[in-house]
Amino acid sequence: MSLDTAKQEAINDFIALMDDMLTREQDSRQEYAERFISILIKLIKKAEIKYNNGLTAGSNPVTGTFNGELK
Repeated sequence: MSLDTAKQEAINDFIALMDDMLTREQDSRQEYAERFISILIKLIKKAEIKYNNGLTAGSNPVTGTFNGELK
């Protein structure tokens, strides 16, 4: 899944986080930071890496370093 497709889900998650944190009576920067980072990690894990060509080894597994960008 591309990050563009997952963007709205991340926005909804962030709004829910903000709404929840605004109802708190006690400041919890640690909880906010942890939950925010969890939203980011969830979004990044949905990234799709497209490798167009270059690494071929017949029917054998190919290993290497990806030198592209997440879109």
